[in-house]
Amino acid sequence: MRILFITATRIGDVVLSSGLFQWLATTHPQARMTVACGAVAESLFRAHPQVERIIPLSKRPLGGHWRSLWWEVVRKRWDMVVDLRRSLLPWTVRAGVRRSIPHPRPGQHRVQLIAATLGLDPPPPPSLWIGAPERARAAEILAGGDEPVLAIAATANWAGKIWPGERFAELVQRLTRAAGPLAGARIFVTAGRGEEALARPFLDSIPEQRRIACIGLDLLVAAAMFQRCRLFIGNDSGLMHLAAAAGTPTIGLFGPTRDELYRPWGEHCRVVRTPESVEELTGHTGYDHRTTGSLMGTLTVDAVERTVVELLSASSQPPSAAEPNPVSRRRHG
Repeated sequence: MRILFITATRIGDVVLSSGLFQWLATTHPQARMTVACGAVAESLFRAHPQVERIIPLSKRPLGGHWRSLWWEVVRKRWDMVVDLRRSLLPWTVRAGVRRSIPHPRPGQHRVQLIAATLGLDPPPPPSLWIGAPERARAAEILAGGDEPVLAIAATANWAGKIWPGERFAELVQRLTRAAGPLAGARIFVTAGRGEEALARPFLDSIPEQRRIACIGLDLLVAAAMFQRCRLFIGNDSGLMHLAAAAGTPTIGLFGPTRDELYRPWGEHCRVVRTPESVEELTGHTGYDHRTTGSLMGTLTVDAVERTVVELLSASSQPPSAAEPNPVSRRRHG
């Protein structure tokens, strides 16, 4: 059996689609899977035992990436094509079953929408497939201490979503002081490729002896490191979704984007958002997400700290950074 799975180009959306992919693989254990996804996210599928081929999608003018994908897949007959991009491609290749993502209902989370492609309710949660080399690399990077590790992703793919670096710095100082809930913790600072300049102000605020800086890290190594972290705090980003999928207690910070659609998915996940709604932040005349500065300034350190304390109390405590988070070990093989 051959299944063609067409998913998103961005890391976060690919992570959110991973639960449906795993459901297909589990339901059809003999299937050979071909994945079409964004080049930045293709590494997420490389360790899956049923993946036969990964076709990276890089956006081209006039839909050229779709023509390129069509040439890659048209010569085979597919038992099933699952398209999460709502393209015409499933109807232009030979296929036994064709499924395309439906139009969203108001307020429907992306994980629920993706699951609705195959009529699944409840939706399968995002999954990760992390190999032994990635786990070994994560253990190597985090070696050298038994203190808890706090993961921080202080960047995002556009400025409006970024909580000011000095707020992250103040939060970390509060959490890791002697009387704080993560006293003495080491700080794993991560960001996407090309985002080092955005991360630098926060990065420089962390004492070097407590700082683990990994900018542009391989996604599966980052996921393996998240599994060894006590907590993740970050802006709305692909790394936030990756941490949640890894089973790490995750706090996502939201302002100009819709948390009801894109909040981190999982039992030990929380959202803290600005007092203003998305409409209040972005609905004014002249708004342009490409040129705006941070729209997260009204989100207070106090509000995030309160949520941290609540989540740490509600989630299980791993023994140390030497071992993966027990939550993630149960849920992700």
